[in-house]
Amino acid sequence: MQKKTPPLLRIIRLIRLLFHVTSGLLQSIVYPYFPLHIQRNMMQSWASGLLSILAIRLCSQGRLPALEVPRVLLAANHISWLDVCVLMAVCPTRFVAKAEISRWPVLGLLSRNAGTLFIERAKRSDTLRINQQISDVLDKGERVTIFPEGTTTDGTQINHFHASLLQSAVTADALLYPVAIRYRDNAGNICKDAAYIDPSLILSLKKILSLTSIDAELTFNQPIPCGMKNRRELARLSEQAIASALSLPIVHMEVEKFSGLPNE
Repeated sequence: MQKKTPPLLRIIRLIRLLFHVTSGLLQSIVYPYFPLHIQRNMMQSWASGLLSILAIRLCSQGRLPALEVPRVLLAANHISWLDVCVLMAVCPTRFVAKAEISRWPVLGLLSRNAGTLFIERAKRSDTLRINQQISDVLDKGERVTIFPEGTTTDGTQINHFHASLLQSAVTADALLYPVAIRYRDNAGNICKDAAYIDPSLILSLKKILSLTSIDAELTFNQPIPCGMKNRRELARLSEQAIASALSLPIVHMEVEKFSGLPNE
C-alpha cells in the first residue's frame, strides 16, 4: 500500500508549490524574449524544481534527441498533467494542448508564454492549421510534443494513437521520437494516483501531494524517420514502440477519428 505524507508536510509542499508557480509566472513574462538555448534552460530548471517539490524522482532511459537535430517531434502516451513537467525536465519542448487551457487562470498564462500551441478540438478544420503551425515550429529548430491518445489513461494500457497531428512530422520530414511514460509508487507498482482521471486539477494535485514519493520513468525509443511514411504508419509504429517499452496492451478504435488533444 502506498504510504501517505503527514498533513503538515502536505501543507509545506503546497506552500512551496505556490511560491514556485508564482516564480514561474514571473519568469514566463520575460521568457519569450530570450534566445532558444536560454529558454530551454529556464524550462528545464523550473520543471525540475516542480518535480522536486512534489517528491517525484525522475529516471530517463534511451537516447535523447541531440540539440543539433533540426526537426524533432515527440509522441508520448498520456497519463497526467505531470507528463508535461517530466518531459520539460528531461527534454525541453513545446506542447500541443486543447484551446480551453489557454483560458485557464494561471496555467493558461504559463502555457501561452511558454509557447504552447493550442487547438480547437471541436473544430475538425483546425487540424490543418495546427499541423502547419507545428511544421513551422519544427522548421525553426524547436521541438514539439503531442499526445496522440487524445486523453489520459490510468497507466495500465495504451489507447489508440490518432494520426491527425502526425501529418506535421511528414510535412516537415521530421524525426519522430516515441516516448514512453510510466509512474510507479514506492512499492514499485503502477501509480494510479498520478493519473489525471478526475475532472478537477485540484483533486489530482491533492492526491499527488499526499504521496510520499512517485517514480517517473521516461523511455526514449529509437527515432522514426517520417519523410517516406504516412501519418497512419507513424501512429501505429509509435504506439507499438511505446506499448512494447511499457509491456502494455493497446486498445484500438475501429475507425480512425479526429483526435482532440491532451486532456490535461
